[in-house]
Amino acid sequence: MQRPSIGFIGFGEAGSAIAGGLRSAGVDRLYAFDINADAPPFGPRIRQRAETSGTALLASSGELAKASDLVFSTVTSSAALDAARQTEPFLESRHMYADLNSVSPARKQEVGAVIVAAGAAFVEAAVMAPVAPYGHRVPMLVGGPAAPRFAELVAPFGMRVEILATTTIGAASAVKMCRSILVKGLEALMCECVLGASQYAADDHVFASVNESFPGIDWKKLADYMIGRVAVHGERRARELEEVAETLRAIGVEPIMAEAAAKRQDSIARLGVSTRFGPEGPRTYRDLLDAINEVRGV
Repeated sequence: MQRPSIGFIGFGEAGSAIAGGLRSAGVDRLYAFDINADAPPFGPRIRQRAETSGTALLASSGELAKASDLVFSTVTSSAALDAARQTEPFLESRHMYADLNSVSPARKQEVGAVIVAAGAAFVEAAVMAPVAPYGHRVPMLVGGPAAPRFAELVAPFGMRVEILATTTIGAASAVKMCRSILVKGLEALMCECVLGASQYAADDHVFASVNESFPGIDWKKLADYMIGRVAVHGERRARELEEVAETLRAIGVEPIMAEAAAKRQDSIARLGVSTRFGPEGPRTYRDLLDAINEVRGV
């Protein structure tokens, strides 16, 4: 598998960004299967992503497995196990299946069991930063017995892969999930802060004060970035935080903050303002506030 053909199950923002990067790095055989490729409203965007990245869209999991050596699963967190089960009948010993989805350690283990039962190699991958700015070079933690072979396989294309010392499936996901409590929790705090402060024209003063207390960070600029991500990806982030909450509860930790952050992220998503912005989201948090006020008729 010196120059593998690479397939993507799911071709949303993450999968298409990685595919585009791999194309620029010299991968000439890229394939994708997405159940929404022909369904409105997602179909046109998926087909445009495929055309832009030079990726051939296929009609089924079976076609994808036949065409690919290395398979990336980049679906929604709730669909990770179903995607593995639907692909499993078509996998062979020549395949390597890398699950990049943000799911719990227990779910990664379930997915891994399905793939290994088919005779294919399984790699747990945790994506540790937003994919869009990095493409295929987004930092990843990988684990499992096949992780060293995966890292060797993708190294020629410039992928940034860190192999965990343990081969236990679920360890990389645990790192990602605990990081999400902090990062996605801070996003939720930023949203709640500006929703309240803006009602009193206090937001500039709040950020000036925080800048003095925690120098070295431009907190207003950070708010623009974080709140912009929530505006576009709040629903997905909420589902990921719900996975975090389930994981914490299973190990005896009450997920007070994870559940609260999920609720705030979901509240922004349910406003339905993401369609007012492009894929990069609002330029500033005030753009989002204006959209929210318009929706509410303020």
